[in-house]
Amino acid sequence: MNTPDYVPGHGLLQGRSAVITAAAGAGIGGATARRFLEEGARIVIGDAHARRLKETEGALAAEFGPDRVTSLPCDVTDEGQVRALLALAEQIHGGLDVVVNNAGLGGTAALVDMTDEQWDKVLDVTLNGTFRCTRAALRSFRSAAAGTAAGRGAGRGVIVNNASVVGWRAQTGQAHYAAAKAGVMALTRCAALEAAEFGVRVNAVAPSLAMHPHLVKVTSEELLRELTAREAFGRYAEPWEVANVIVFLASGYSSYMTGETVSVSSQHA
Repeated sequence: MNTPDYVPGHGLLQGRSAVITAAAGAGIGGATARRFLEEGARIVIGDAHARRLKETEGALAAEFGPDRVTSLPCDVTDEGQVRALLALAEQIHGGLDVVVNNAGLGGTAALVDMTDEQWDKVLDVTLNGTFRCTRAALRSFRSAAAGTAAGRGAGRGVIVNNASVVGWRAQTGQAHYAAAKAGVMALTRCAALEAAEFGVRVNAVAPSLAMHPHLVKVTSEELLRELTAREAFGRYAEPWEVANVIVFLASGYSSYMTGETVSVSSQHA
């Protein structure tokens, strides 16, 4: 099945200020940064790869304007860098509305042979990193809500976490990644209940097979055929198709949704 036409922006995030982690390059983070700009947002993007991040900022700024795109290197395993990224958005945009926690790290290793280092590295980036960013975002949103109004529903902040269908289903060689993504889903549910007190929504998106040209080049044709055959549409998702769901969860169209994980795949069980 052919990829559908790219969906143009409709101003769904007009005037909103957003932070997006792991946003350099051609993957879901980069696609989300572009989609947010197309929908009218002002963004601060972070990534552990400083050179690629600067290149991404330059390309997006040239297209959408330097006043709408700023970057700051951010390793989500470093609490200080996480705080600095969100503080930058508040400083240059006068506040923060949306945080997209896209940073994650995969890997393949049989559990019987997996080292502590392999386990810890995937968990620290994928789960602990999401925790650090979520905590920092909630603190920012709580302070903003307390400064404007009191009571439930006073804020308007949104957090969107990037989970994975592997958090629901078993896959060999993915015990560390599956455990981390299942943890992201549980974190999303618990954070949503706590954040409702100050009017903040927390949801997650769960992709399965989202590919970009660079990733396709390093994936064998045999494996790609096998993976796409499992999908209902017989193809992999384009990163912007996942980004579209993130836009929906960040926008007012999902105003009564919180604590949910939305699958972007037919393989959610």
